[in-house]
Amino acid sequence: MDTDLASSLTAARSAQTHQSVQIAIVKKQHDMQTQLLDMLLQPAQAVLPPGQGTQIDKSA
Repeated sequence: MDTDLASSLTAARSAQTHQSVQIAIVKKQHDMQTQLLDMLLQPAQAVLPPGQGTQIDKSA
């Protein structure tokens, strides 16, 4: 009986640890994706230099 209880507790602890690791991985992936988006959107939010974007160059 004690062996069944011990193995059940070990399995429960293992499942809890596995779930904690999965949550940590998902959080880290989310943080990395957020950082990537911030990095990609940074140039789009930059102010254009004076005179740029005022005329269309049709020969380009």
